[in-house]
Amino acid sequence: MSDALTELEANVRADLARIAHPGAAWLEPKTGPDGKPALDVLVIGAGQSGIAIGFGLLRSRVSNILLLDKAEEGKEGPWLAYARMPTLRSPKDYTGPDLDIPSLTYQSWHEARFGTESWQTLDLIPRGHWAEYLLWLRRTVGLPVRNGSELLEIRPARDGLLAARVKRGDGVETLHARKIVLATGQEGMGNWMIPEPLSHLPMSSVATVADDVDFENLRGKRVAVIGAGASAFDNAATALEAGAAEVHLLCRRAQIQLIQPYRWLTFRGFLRHLSDLDDAWRWRFMRTILDMREGFPQATYDRCANHANFTLHEGAPIEAARETDRGVELQTPRGAIPADFVICGTGIDMDFSGRGELRAFAGNIATWADRYQPPESERSARLGRFPYLADDYAFTERVAGDTPWISNIHLFAIASTMSFGPSGSSINAMTTAAPKLVNGLTRGLFRADVERHWASLRAYDVPQAVVTRPARNLEESR
Repeated sequence: MSDALTELEANVRADLARIAHPGAAWLEPKTGPDGKPALDVLVIGAGQSGIAIGFGLLRSRVSNILLLDKAEEGKEGPWLAYARMPTLRSPKDYTGPDLDIPSLTYQSWHEARFGTESWQTLDLIPRGHWAEYLLWLRRTVGLPVRNGSELLEIRPARDGLLAARVKRGDGVETLHARKIVLATGQEGMGNWMIPEPLSHLPMSSVATVADDVDFENLRGKRVAVIGAGASAFDNAATALEAGAAEVHLLCRRAQIQLIQPYRWLTFRGFLRHLSDLDDAWRWRFMRTILDMREGFPQATYDRCANHANFTLHEGAPIEAARETDRGVELQTPRGAIPADFVICGTGIDMDFSGRGELRAFAGNIATWADRYQPPESERSARLGRFPYLADDYAFTERVAGDTPWISNIHLFAIASTMSFGPSGSSINAMTTAAPKLVNGLTRGLFRADVERHWASLRAYDVPQAVVTRPARNLEESR
């Protein structure tokens, strides 16, 4: 470790010590039905969101926590898996999991790691450096993380606890917790979509942008990418750079989307207070933003357009697909497009029943369609399938009373978007979204223990001072 990084970590410890007030522990340990200590909060996911939540809980003196991630250490999140862009798309000065501690920002880490001049000349953050920074942050603040652990199922347990069945290695264990947070990023509540016309194609011919695609195997092949968001362009570029013979990117819109609505919404008022609006306003804002979809930056487009064998097809939704003796043929209003391999960048659809960890209550998770009926002109079946969350990011019941325990399961993922705007999958929102979730968690823990806190107050008898009263005789008092 460099001297600069060692000094930075000392500064972090000093900063955290200066703002440690109040330092009193306030939660009473609970015991699970197995006789083992129960966690106060179990966080599923140790990527950037899980780190921010865990750090926020520690600062709130909720230390009996554990973060689980199914990936190996350092491989959490998409950065070293299916993220296929060279750099983050967010501006380098966007802060996130540091939670407004200057010495914990990416800039502080970058300057300690590579020097001040490197930061000044940096355009966008390399995704590998971001992954390295997140690992440093989690270690520096001392978050308890268990890697190689996959959540299998959540069920209710005795005394208001939740039971999480977790696969680790060859074994399965059950962890008990008062609250569970699903900080599961993109996939947490659904599956990556393959358009229906492609659903019958063999797995060897079609993949999604989140799959482990063997791009080297696409050398000399014809590749079609469905979708026109940033991830679709990233995959098209990766195929081109791997030596694909042709890459066709198919955009269903008549004109490709160039506006990035997430740049518009990055201001404190929206990020902090969208969730305070009524359902009509929340729906109106998020439907407009999500229907626009995310735009792509210039560098992402240029990465594809610089290749002569790249073709962008606008107004080309997939109408049908068939296998041929030479691969796949995609039928569009603009004609047929032959391909050897198809990559789908068409997003994620909500499918609670498809998630094994939710099977015990998937049918009773309330959706936006259950709670709000927009005007005819604003309707969207796709967005209506998003979960309708409480003000602390907790699931709400479709049928009240059937699964009341799901109010202790909190969702911080892309599926939180309709209720809270960008939150569990956006760096730009983390500085406001993570504290809002942490406040909701601590509020719930406090309210659940209110009788104990009341009894504690009534029994509190620690004096702050000793008052001496000198004895006086009767003559002196006259």
